[in-house]
Amino acid sequence: MSTPDETRVWGAGDRPLELMARNLTTRYVAIAVEAVVGVLMMPFNVSHLGASAYGLWALTASITMYFSVLDLGYGGALVKFIAQYRAWRQRDALNEILSTMFVVFSGVGVVTFLVTLVVASQFGRVFNVTPDQIRTGQSLLLITSGYIAIRFAASIFGAVVYGFQRFYLNDLISIGSSIAVALTNVVVLQRGGDLVTLVSATTMVRVLSLGGFVLTGFLVYPGLRVSTRLFRRERLREVTGFSVYVMVLDWSAKLNYSADALVIGAMVSTSAVAVWTVGERLAQVSAQLAGQLTGSLFPLVVDSDAAARGDRLRDIMIHGTLLSLALAVPICTGLAVMAGPIVDAWMGPRFQGSVVVVRLLLCVVLVRIGAGSATVILRGAGQHRLLAITNATTAIVNVLLSIALVGPLGIAGVAIGTLLPVTVGIAFVLFPRACVRVGVSARDMVRQAIWPAVWPALGLVAVLWVGSPLAGTRLSGLAVLLVIAGLVYQALFLGLAIPVAERRVYWSKLGQLARRRWREPAAA
Repeated sequence: MSTPDETRVWGAGDRPLELMARNLTTRYVAIAVEAVVGVLMMPFNVSHLGASAYGLWALTASITMYFSVLDLGYGGALVKFIAQYRAWRQRDALNEILSTMFVVFSGVGVVTFLVTLVVASQFGRVFNVTPDQIRTGQSLLLITSGYIAIRFAASIFGAVVYGFQRFYLNDLISIGSSIAVALTNVVVLQRGGDLVTLVSATTMVRVLSLGGFVLTGFLVYPGLRVSTRLFRRERLREVTGFSVYVMVLDWSAKLNYSADALVIGAMVSTSAVAVWTVGERLAQVSAQLAGQLTGSLFPLVVDSDAAARGDRLRDIMIHGTLLSLALAVPICTGLAVMAGPIVDAWMGPRFQGSVVVVRLLLCVVLVRIGAGSATVILRGAGQHRLLAITNATTAIVNVLLSIALVGPLGIAGVAIGTLLPVTVGIAFVLFPRACVRVGVSARDMVRQAIWPAVWPALGLVAVLWVGSPLAGTRLSGLAVLLVIAGLVYQALFLGLAIPVAERRVYWSKLGQLARRRWREPAAA
């Protein structure tokens, strides 16, 4: 238990199980809010702006998304060092690292805006846009990059919240921001605002939300002090030694999963970008819903590796894969089977070209989530170099394949260009290497972790096949059918697919958490 003096510097403590439950709960609420907002706002925006203008908006957003790689991996590395120095209770070292990174990120923000000026000046030459879209696209780039520049400087405060494992506070701010942005969006368009006015107004809301992240940083870490006088070159070198590999992983992820819209914008049209974005949005929501468990395993992997607990790493690999797939399989399978009716009810028949994109990208999500525990183990248990090299190679092949296939196959070829290298890299490199690292054979992984999560999908597909004629053509009816099919999947998974002993362990943990949350205050 923390002493009063420690609390004044390091903040109050929470029980780990309750803290994890709170973090995961708010994360899923935030994802649900973002998903609902996305489902409601996309058709609203397309109807008010038109497919071409909306595609232009999506294109500029894809461009500015790449600016996040300018943090050179420091963002991901910073969370590690915050958690490390917090555990060691070294306040001076932690504040020096935070101050150093504040200076670095402020400089990165300035560079980001300067790079945007160059990109904006060449916007009409690089992308296949009409003359009247050039000035609008340039304005959108400058507005968005200004926000990103400010966000870079403020990111250290969000990293503090994550490093102190209180990211439920960040989630609450994100929920409020998503709702405020959506309301602002509706008001601007209903009053006849154009695309530049819309992006300006919603960006201002997001800038204001950054103030909330700053406040929560000081809330969770009362001893926080940020000053340019605390900048230390040796601290920068310390963080850089780890951030290099994080940078490669971040850049590879951007190429793998964000370059597609740029390829389509450069080689097809902004209208095709809009069609692609519909499928991409459904895949992103699926990945968010199914991928939260994997992200929470990283600290446990690092701890187990440091303690030479090979048995624990093996359990993480098996159970992490099993439970992640138990989330991903029903979501991805259900959306893939019902992609046609969902796209038609959501966006209308003009976007039926998105259906094949949805199905291909959901396959990508399923492969990624299924290998999520393997990649976390490689990253946290000393195999990060192999992971970085493999992901970088996959990203380069992805871009080249997408460019080669977009001509003969259209936007479906871009999705295939993503699916093939990702699947090959995971199936033949990362997954086998993770199995070797934890001492389990690939056959045992299939038997214990993959097959039990896959075969219950047969029941889900049967329910969708029988219930599809009864669900109607509205999103509400389709959603109810998907929920029923998902419950059938979970009943088969929990009731038949997993062994009785594992089922008892899972239920005992849930019961333990429920008893603690009801009997004692959260911060007791």
